[in-house]
Amino acid sequence: MHGNDIGNVNGAAQRGARRLAALLGGFALLHCAIAFWHGSAHRAVPVALTPLQTAFVGLVIVMLPLLAAVLIWTRRRTLAAWLYAGSMLASLLFGVINHYILVSPDNVMCVPPGAFRTTFIVSAGLVTGSELIGTVLGVLAIRRWRR
Repeated sequence: MHGNDIGNVNGAAQRGARRLAALLGGFALLHCAIAFWHGSAHRAVPVALTPLQTAFVGLVIVMLPLLAAVLIWTRRRTLAAWLYAGSMLASLLFGVINHYILVSPDNVMCVPPGAFRTTFIVSAGLVTGSELIGTVLGVLAIRRWRR
């Protein structure tokens, strides 16, 4: 390789890292919007959360992916990718357990008929899907930036 070739490889890697960081940031915002939409469905049905569940939603589901998306632009991007993937995985597990496994008012099969039942079910599915995709993106970022 010539000197310019090395610069081109490093430049391409930096552009790829910036694109991945932008993707993670944009996806964190999208996930947050979906989570807020699902939260509005919770209030409309209504399906109340316990104080502990509310704290988990606020911290792990909303704040940590956004914090990680900011930290990805710093020298701590590998740590940020771990935080992103971990918070998305924890959110995914929380949602799957509460929306699809446990029998409770939060389970999509237990939501009573009404104007917001469909909104609740669809938004729960979109939250689950966004958390699955977010987890995969976080793991890809870890693998890429660990090198």
